[in-house]
Amino acid sequence: MDNFVVSARKYRPQHFGTVIGQSHITTTLKNAISNNQLAHAFLFCGPRGVGKTTCARILAKTINCENRTKDGEACNKCQSCESFDNGTSFNIHELDAASNNGVDDIRIITEQARFAPQAGRYKVYIVDEVHMLSTAAFNAFLKTLEEPPAHAIFILATTEKHKILPTILSRCQIFDFKRITTQDTVEHLEDIVKKEKIKAEKTALHIIAQKSEGCLRDALSILDKIVSFTGGNITYSNTLEHLNILDEDYYFRLMDQMQQQQLADAILTFDDINQKGFEGDTLIEGFAECIRNVLICKDDRTLKLLDVADDFKPKYKDCAQQIDTGWLIGALNILSENGISYKQAKNKKLHIELLLIKLCYLQQAITLSHSGEGINKKKTTELSKPVAFKILSPILAPSHQTVSKKEPEKARLIVEEPKTVITKKEVIPQAAEIPATTAVPSVPKLASLHKIRNKVSSENEKTVTAKPLDEPSLKEAWLQFQKKLEEENKHTAVSNMSFVRLELEDSIHFTVVCDTLIQQKIIESEKTGLIIFLHHFFQNTQIQFQFRLEETPQNSNPDDLPVNTKEHYQKLSEKFPLVKMLKETLKLDLEY
Repeated sequence: MDNFVVSARKYRPQHFGTVIGQSHITTTLKNAISNNQLAHAFLFCGPRGVGKTTCARILAKTINCENRTKDGEACNKCQSCESFDNGTSFNIHELDAASNNGVDDIRIITEQARFAPQAGRYKVYIVDEVHMLSTAAFNAFLKTLEEPPAHAIFILATTEKHKILPTILSRCQIFDFKRITTQDTVEHLEDIVKKEKIKAEKTALHIIAQKSEGCLRDALSILDKIVSFTGGNITYSNTLEHLNILDEDYYFRLMDQMQQQQLADAILTFDDINQKGFEGDTLIEGFAECIRNVLICKDDRTLKLLDVADDFKPKYKDCAQQIDTGWLIGALNILSENGISYKQAKNKKLHIELLLIKLCYLQQAITLSHSGEGINKKKTTELSKPVAFKILSPILAPSHQTVSKKEPEKARLIVEEPKTVITKKEVIPQAAEIPATTAVPSVPKLASLHKIRNKVSSENEKTVTAKPLDEPSLKEAWLQFQKKLEEENKHTAVSNMSFVRLELEDSIHFTVVCDTLIQQKIIESEKTGLIIFLHHFFQNTQIQFQFRLEETPQNSNPDDLPVNTKEHYQKLSEKFPLVKMLKETLKLDLEY
């Protein structure tokens, strides 16, 4: 049985024309070779699997080719090209900096670069993953990289350009590789399946290209796996099954159920998704991407940003015409917030179900109205109609009853008839009058109504006199509050309140002077109850107090403070002069 070669190696480009998606780099390199304007050091930067090492090998092969074509490509027939293809060329040296990142490894390269090539024109040194070199290795490489021999060319490749020293960057010609587009990847995969005689649906290849995220090597690896999984018959369904990707039909079904507010159906759809083994974060990310694609289809100018298979584009366009833009924006906002909080959720299934509830009733929560200034978000509560209350018939007073002068003008109830013209002879009554022939059944209730009004007005006129805040009344209130705390068995607070001093500031302010911080904290814990008690005691809600901490002199006696060895010696020498004399006589050096 022949040895199997993976597609990433089997279909590795052998000349610049077969490099996928990097025409801006291959064209530059071919022109530089044709015009004999090659730099002595190149730096190839970009994501993984986009052709950095491949372009480095093609460049090394092309510049040593003996019979280059007119368009600057290698001939693949000369001795140099054949030795390169067979891996026996002495002019090309590759170094993996991930495993050889020391100073000694770089020193070997710099020593070899001094000698001219045995055959060919250039010695090419390809250093892959150059960002893994140590700082000392970079510094050892600087001089050779700045002034290399005429026959030496260095090609550095890295995925993390920001980790390379600026002194290295300034000595290299930098080429930035870009990600391979989905369309280029699909076209390359179609070419490969034709050569391998594999049946593959274009939608399946599009899913593989999307899954690779711009990395052509990953796309070829995925293709090999699915070919082994399906036996050479790649379909959309078995590709989704192998890659563990949720079918987009589920997203369209959920959007339809949410537009019709079919919450039960949406929850059952999620249960079906959950039974197939998909996690909630997969649903959130996929649903958000689907809504994003629908939102893009709203405008013809953004249709080029729609990165889906051609078979699904009509579905997205039809969905964009049916769903309101406001709902799409609100749904994206909710999905973004829930995607962040999903990892912290303990009950993840309930978290997703709450998300479905919000999306099902999103249309009732907000409406987006288009105005000249843009899109305005309004709550539906602002647009709802007020409750229609029943209009009560006015209370009518007899013509002989008058309203008290003390009663405010707003309290008068006057029923005015529209289009009524009052002449000079007519007199406006205090309340709407009725003819004598009309029976008034509510007259007996009017007297009780006036009694209630008079009672309320009399109670409002009464003013509560506040007690003056002076030292005797303050001490009395303080003692009463202590008794109240003692009844509540708060003896610690009672004992601490007994040792404080009260200083009156003005008619509504006083200060509580505490000796210790602990005493202040204990009294502060009862501050709320104390404020309420003082307001009730003095009948004044403006009374306030503050705390001040003042330590007593007894607590800060300097004789009680600890002393160090130097202070101890000074006190001892002052008390006993002979000790000082002994130190000076013996010339002692004391260690404090």
